[in-house]
Amino acid sequence: MAEYSRKQEALDYHEFPQPGKLAISVTKPFTTYEELSLAYSPGVAEPVKAIAANPEDAFRYTSRGNLIAVITNGTAVLGLGNTGALASKPVMEGKAVLFKKFADVNVFDIEVDADNPDDFVDTVARIAPTFGGINLEDIAAPHCFEIETRLIERLDIPVFHDDQHGTAIIVAAGLKNALDLQGKRLEDAVIVCMGAGAAGVASMKLLLEMGAKLDNVFMLDRKGVIHSDRDDLTPQKAEFATRTNLRTVDDAMRNADVFIGLSGPDTVTQDMIRAMPPRPVVFALSNPNPEISPELAMAARDDLIMATGRSDYPNQINNVLGFPYIFRGALDVRARRINTTMHIAAANALQALAREPVPTSVLEAHDQTSMAFGPEYIIPSPFDPRLIDFIPAAVAAAAVETGVARTGYPKHYPQPAVATPGTD
Repeated sequence: MAEYSRKQEALDYHEFPQPGKLAISVTKPFTTYEELSLAYSPGVAEPVKAIAANPEDAFRYTSRGNLIAVITNGTAVLGLGNTGALASKPVMEGKAVLFKKFADVNVFDIEVDADNPDDFVDTVARIAPTFGGINLEDIAAPHCFEIETRLIERLDIPVFHDDQHGTAIIVAAGLKNALDLQGKRLEDAVIVCMGAGAAGVASMKLLLEMGAKLDNVFMLDRKGVIHSDRDDLTPQKAEFATRTNLRTVDDAMRNADVFIGLSGPDTVTQDMIRAMPPRPVVFALSNPNPEISPELAMAARDDLIMATGRSDYPNQINNVLGFPYIFRGALDVRARRINTTMHIAAANALQALAREPVPTSVLEAHDQTSMAFGPEYIIPSPFDPRLIDFIPAAVAAAAVETGVARTGYPKHYPQPAVATPGTD
């Protein structure tokens, strides 16, 4: 009965008082004939002519500068798999709500009925002039890699696949903090990543950019360790093929300072956790059920730091900590793309914010009397009101620094002085 009630509650939430979670509002006065003539004919001709003469004026006279598309083909929706484009719409609307709520970014959600990458890329590229950025969502690997790469090359606005880079940024921020607390360095850590899909590949790539060593990274798929003697690897997996005698999860875990799970539920045992070296870090991020539950992992040993993708345990690796604010910073400098330097800047900003005193509003949201940087608080809360100050500023500064911004650093932003925590 409880399960049915929860299901009905979710359906009612989406249906009443009106279907869906989004609406469009008018932003200019529109109550007189004079205002009608400005909003449409004949007044609308003036911005049309201005944009025809200078396409950059679209950012001045239209909503483009604060509008992104959340676009999917529905081939990898949450934990539901290939639901198809139409059934993915509630998720895309939900993503739009998060963008608006946390960073005041407007969104059109667009569900494209196209499993073929050529069709999908062509569709997105043709509608891109509407938007200041493209957030790709819930597209299955390996097509997601090709689609993002081709759109980045083709468009002059940010294209960001959140399932790849959003996850990677939050993982990197939390992991750097966890390793610091464990007295270890990313440069030295042996990392086992279970899962070689979009999130796993992107997370490992970003960690390599931030200092991890390829020889210390062991990625696993359903067939075990990805090694150089295998002849069944996609190009993305092949980048992580190492010369090693390790073949199984058990083999890899014996030397792993870090386990990152981006695969499926109940794939890690207590014996695997016990076999890890002292002071390990375990990120079991499969949702809704992790690779190993915190209860089992903590019962196996008491010197680990644990994170999951769930909100009912400490240290939730939650993409909402990233994508709204990353796009906010990119839009505010009219960036042409979101590059790796901007990813790293966002991760560093999150890492730094977790070390700041926790405000009262966050304590109240979590129903806690105290929270502080430590083994159960390695990443900020999604309710931290300072996210909007830390991350967009870091991202915008990185965009300006790397030459992908159309404008300078916004004057209303705080000074871009986010240091990388844990370094001199």
